[in-house]
Order: sequence, then structure tokens, then C-alpha cells
Amino acid sequence: MGNKKEVVIYSNDKEVNTFLKSFFKNNQNYNAKFIRSSNSLKKELSFKKKIVAILTDSPYGLEEIQELKQKYPVIALVSKNITQGIHTIVKSDVECYLISPFHKDDLENKLGVISVGKKWIETLYECGNNHHAVVELATLFSSTLDPHEVLYLIVRKLAEIIKVDRCSILSINSIDPQYANVISTYEDPKITNIRIDLRKYPEIRKVLNSREMIVVKDASKDPLMKEVQDIIKTVGIRSIVVIPVIFYDEIIGTLLLRTSRKKHTFTDKEIKMCLALANASATSLYNAFLYENLNLEKSKLEKFAITDYLTGIYNIRYFYNRIEEEFSRSERYRLPLSCMMFDIDYFKRINDTFGHRVGDIILREFAQLVKMHTRRSDIFARYGGEEFILLLPQTDEKGAFVEAERLRNIIKNHHFDALKKKINITVSIGVACSTNKKIRNYDDLINIADNAMFAAKHAGRDRVVINPS
Repeated sequence: MGNKKEVVIYSNDKEVNTFLKSFFKNNQNYNAKFIRSSNSLKKELSFKKKIVAILTDSPYGLEEIQELKQKYPVIALVSKNITQGIHTIVKSDVECYLISPFHKDDLENKLGVISVGKKWIETLYECGNNHHAVVELATLFSSTLDPHEVLYLIVRKLAEIIKVDRCSILSINSIDPQYANVISTYEDPKITNIRIDLRKYPEIRKVLNSREMIVVKDASKDPLMKEVQDIIKTVGIRSIVVIPVIFYDEIIGTLLLRTSRKKHTFTDKEIKMCLALANASATSLYNAFLYENLNLEKSKLEKFAITDYLTGIYNIRYFYNRIEEEFSRSERYRLPLSCMMFDIDYFKRINDTFGHRVGDIILREFAQLVKMHTRRSDIFARYGGEEFILLLPQTDEKGAFVEAERLRNIIKNHHFDALKKKINITVSIGVACSTNKKIRNYDDLINIADNAMFAAKHAGRDRVVINPS
């Protein structure tokens, strides 16, 4: 019970609260407390210093806790008024959010991401002897965008705090595992990408094989170092710590510490500090590795930031950035801009019949099917749950309607592999165009497309409705 992480829930949305109560009931990892008012929330936070996250509904709850999101991680949940809820999330720059219908796996993933992010900073404060250096390091981590600078800060500060003679970060290339590159070293900030032969480093090889940290208390006596005894004596190495830096389950580097001090055993507190910084360096090391070696991988990382993790198409944050640009261009050059809102008909029935796993596969296949049949200039994104949104630049009302009918028929006639039975999936599509006099901004464009989609559902589904009255 004492090891559970604390979360605070501030929401007056019935659907959100029902989902969260179900999620946290008998949960082995988290303690959740439901708060009714913003004053009670602030009071609760003043007592509890180690809150993992605040969970709230959007837009209403999120709007009331704007000042708190600077200090505490926030997960926003949207059930009703999805358009306004998402707009508030984008405006508030909240990274973690869920859109109805909610799934427990999604929330577990979001909480896990937030917990990892907080854990290493808390560890730094708990185990650092030099608190000023730790605070400085944590601040610099968040202020610099240069991965090489971050990595040098890690090795420099660690060497200062723990008092070691050598401290380096190396990257491991899976394509050529016999060698590694020294990415950053305490001795000289200018040293980068020096290639080393791992046959001379049995301690690093062992870490790569075991995926676990090793501590060599006395390098002159440890059997692991027998094959390199002559080298060790020459440079005067007494003790070594090697920690794997792991990014998304892949070892991409090692934090290598060596010291020749007489008191050659690292303390538990020092090792804890090393582990925290190894975890903190993972993203920066990966970014540096991409920057120097794999431009293709760099583009993949950039794509990841704008991509919906489940379907592989654009996420709603990217869509909002683009619709703002496209609407402005549409007004400036008097070009038509159309928007489609899709809702998969009776999707809940698919989830209830075949399970959420099959439902996820259907969503992914649906997204790729529509993407394959749209223009490169069109912007297709997952709006939330089984709803999708498509922006069509330079497309008038008539053209958008024809395109919507074409896509509706393609979807209806497509056989989804995950459904063993011959079940046709249909969609309700709402269409809106910027030429409509009611549309004054891009929010109006989305809202009218959304209303048209609901009109299509209420009219019997499997149809296209444009600009409902």
C-alpha cells in the first residue's frame, strides 16, 4: 500500500468519473483521490508533495487548473463537447490526454510515461550530495535543445558530485556491435564520436549481454577484467561502474564511470545517482545518435511527435496546427477549404462482440484505408475514439460531397481482415466548407462538419450530410 503512487482527480464530468473510478478500483499501482472544487484541490496538493499526476476533464476542469499544470503533470480526459475539449488541450499545451470512449490500457500507458519522467528528477533530489549541482542540472536539462550539450552536462556534473577521474557516455550501434562511439566524456567537452573496440572492454560487453548494471569493485582482482589486466595497470583503474542506457527496450549506450581513488567501492547512494542520470540521458543520447548517424531515423522521431500511436495517421494536435494555417491561407487567397468528420457506425458493437483488441486493429486498418485513397495535400487525422477528421484544401462544397461519397463506398465495400464474419463496416460522414456564410473561423468549420456527422447518424447512418440546417 505504501508503494502506491498518488494521483489526484479533479473532474465533474460523470462519464470521466465513472471511467476513473472503475480504473482505480483495487488498482495495485495507484492511489486516487477525487476532489470536487479547485480550492480543495490546491489544499490537497499543499499536503502531498509527491503527486504523480492530476487527472481532469477538458475543457472545464482543465481551464480551472491552468496555473497548476506548470508544477504537476496533467492528464486531460474529454467526453462531451469533444471539439471544445480538444481545442482547450491544444491551447493549454497539455501533452497527455484521452478522448472518449476511454480505454484502461491507454490511461495505464499515459500514467507510466508521466511516472518515468518524474522518477529520475525525484531520485536526483533524494540521492545527490551536492543539491545545488543537481538543481542546476535538472534546470539545464529542460532549457537546452542540444543533445550533445545535455550529455556533457551529465558526465561533467556526475564527475563533480561523485568525484570520479573518468566519466563517459558511449553509444552502441546495433549494426556494428563490435565497436562503440564515445559520445561525451568528462575529460574534454570537444571529444565526440571516438570509436573504441569493445574487445578491450569486457565490462561493457557483459552489460550489453545482460542488460544490467555491473559494479567492478577492484579491477585488478575481478576475474571479469583478467583479459585486460595489462591495460588496467597502465592507466591505474581501480573500480568501474557500467550502466546501460535503454530507450524503448533497446540498449543505445552505456554510462561508463571509472575511478582510481583509494576508496574504490561506489556507495549505494552514488550508484542510485548514476542510474537516475543514465535514465535521464536516454532521450538525449538517442537524439545525439540520430543527429550524427541516422537522418532517416531522425525524421522518424519527428514523425512520431505528430502521429497517432494507434492508427499511424496524424494526431489531433498536428491537425489543429495545420487547419489554422490552411484556414488563414484560404481566407487570404479566397480558396475553398472543406472538412469531413467520420464516425464508424456501431463501433461499440464491434468492441463488445470481438473485443477491444480487434477494435484497435479495425481502427488502424480503417485509418490506412482512408489515407490510401486521399490526396497527399489532404490532412487526415484521428479525432478521438472511432472519429476521424479530414481537411481538403482547395476543395469546394460540391467536390467535398463527391469525395465523401466515394470514400463512404470504398469503406462499405472493403473487407476488414480482423472480422472473420462477412460484416460490412459503414461510416457516417459530415461535410462542411469554408464558403458557408456561417463559418467565420476554423472552429466553426469543424463544428459544422461535426454537426453534419451527427445529422447523418440520426438520419440512419451510412450516409453523407453536408451543412445541416
